[in-house]
Amino acid sequence: MVTELKLLVFPVDYPIKVVGRAGNMLRADIDAVMLRHAPDLEVARTSERLSENGNYLSISYTIVARSEAQVTALAAELAAQPHVIMVI
Repeated sequence: MVTELKLLVFPVDYPIKVVGRAGNMLRADIDAVMLRHAPDLEVARTSERLSENGNYLSISYTIVARSEAQVTALAAELAAQPHVIMVI
């Protein structure tokens, strides 16, 4: 007998952190990806932090995830962005 363990029950508040090389277009590019996958994204539920030397930017979002497929597609597109180093 195979049982499936469900870790998330959708919809759910889902935190996502993106770390990339700081630059003029990083935030705009990542925001655009986020809005494609989570059009109801609230600006108040985002934050960013620049690294000590200013080389890297960490952007944190909390979205209302509607499905596992949405989260998977979002993470894949974020990871494919040229300036992104890590998606957590």
